[in-house]
Amino acid sequence: MIEPHGKLSQTRQCQLLDLARSIYYYQPQPISNADLVLLRMMDEQYLKTPQYGSRSYATWFQRQGIMLGRKKASSLMKTLGIVSIAPKPRTSISSKQHKVYPYLLRELVINKPNQVWAADITYVPMEKGFGYLVAIIDWHSRKVLSWRLSNTLDTDFCTQALEAAIQDYGCPQIMNTDQGVQFTSEAFTSILKDHHIQISMDGKGCYYDNIFVERLWRTVKYELLYTREFNNLKEIKQNLSTWFEWYNQERFHQSLDRLTPDEIYYSDPRIDRVA
Repeated sequence: MIEPHGKLSQTRQCQLLDLARSIYYYQPQPISNADLVLLRMMDEQYLKTPQYGSRSYATWFQRQGIMLGRKKASSLMKTLGIVSIAPKPRTSISSKQHKVYPYLLRELVINKPNQVWAADITYVPMEKGFGYLVAIIDWHSRKVLSWRLSNTLDTDFCTQALEAAIQDYGCPQIMNTDQGVQFTSEAFTSILKDHHIQISMDGKGCYYDNIFVERLWRTVKYELLYTREFNNLKEIKQNLSTWFEWYNQERFHQSLDRLTPDEIYYSDPRIDRVA
């Protein structure tokens, strides 16, 4: 997909294809078919039991007839990029080098588009591998403003999604994320600061602090990603592009009085419709 070119650098080719630069340089590590099955099983179970930690997942796998220890369960959780939402002592920080910001949404009335945006990352299964999907949504309308795929949990694809959302939709008052190193990184937070966007971060492992993105992941996985086997990220990108367009324009929500995200988002007269 990306080839040597006399006039276009590899970085520019990645930008034109909406791909993280790390995808070009990344050398995939071999992963067994057995581990791919375990990752898929854990990813599906996480949507049902986000409170499970490594000990609970080890027990859950054993109840499925799969002898798997806590260390292996912990490794799978790390690959998926998930943490338990169950309360526990504060034993670790996402990145000691990065500042963690307070959660600003508690008791905040969110009643208009571009008041609060939220971002998160989720695991994407493929037939012979996996990738990661980041999405940025408008909290009030549930509209997906921007998204990107990557085969690594780097920061690059997150900053690309953020820059694209700002370019297309302007700036929110507040951006809410979890405490993952991608979102606490200087590369990500500096974009927010440069645009005078307030930074809000969930409590450690607080699944419900970013509940609307978590609901989006459940929807896209059960309605698309789990319905078939995808061969590669290019194929997933093509299908997600169609699905997100349908989600924004046609999928109505009970919580939105049976309106679609686009209908809610563009009902604000201050917002111009993006072509």
